[in-house]
Amino acid sequence: MITELRRRAYLGAMQVVSWLPRSELPFAAPSRPELFEPPAPEPEIAAAPVVEIPTSAPVASTPAERPKIEVPRPAVQPRGEAKPVATDEPVPAEDIRPAAAPPPRFALQLLRAGDCLLLVELPNGESFQSRDPAYLLLKDLLRAAGLPDSPRLIGEPVRWPLLVRGNLDQGPDAARDFLQGFVAARMDEGEPCACLWLVGLPAVRFAGEADSEAFNRELRIEGLGAAWALPGLETLMEEPARKAELWQAMRRVRQRWMSRSE
Repeated sequence: MITELRRRAYLGAMQVVSWLPRSELPFAAPSRPELFEPPAPEPEIAAAPVVEIPTSAPVASTPAERPKIEVPRPAVQPRGEAKPVATDEPVPAEDIRPAAAPPPRFALQLLRAGDCLLLVELPNGESFQSRDPAYLLLKDLLRAAGLPDSPRLIGEPVRWPLLVRGNLDQGPDAARDFLQGFVAARMDEGEPCACLWLVGLPAVRFAGEADSEAFNRELRIEGLGAAWALPGLETLMEEPARKAELWQAMRRVRQRWMSRSE
């Protein structure tokens, strides 16, 4: 048997608030007499009176809903917006113009070495310096060709596009016309030219109107005469295997300026 205090602790842990023993418990506190009284009866709720509605009173009838008839209305055109009108007329050919080609980007320097003019691509876009690897390679090419290895600059480098802003056409065709006109003017101002060297793809493309397939070949350019297409100096440094084909082509072409010097 357990004491009253421990019994209440157990019942509190089980959350039991009210309880009655089935028999008398030893050591238990006396029971409260009000717990043994029967519960008071609940008061009766009076029923609500029933109101009778006389049958003779008229009842308003709800009219039947009539079906709605929707009439189609024309769509309202917003102000300021013109409705497109279908037409079978063809668009004039002059209104269909191809998109303008973006301007090419290159930097070329014109030089003279003996009886030859050299239009050379500037690898980094800046003028040659005496210790630049590309300029040292160019001097080696001139010595192998039997030409002076200290070429003379003719004018400033040609940098394309000429203008950063503006509506002037600076596409590939404009670059070709400008470059050919520039070289032709320098030829007329100076000494005769036995052969024009086109060094680098931009020089070959825009002055010689050719592509990379023309490297190490001779070209005949209207208004400029005989020309020789060479890979760019930077390309020759990155791909030394190209030099062998270049030396073989030089043996054939060098007769153009060697015969004049003799």
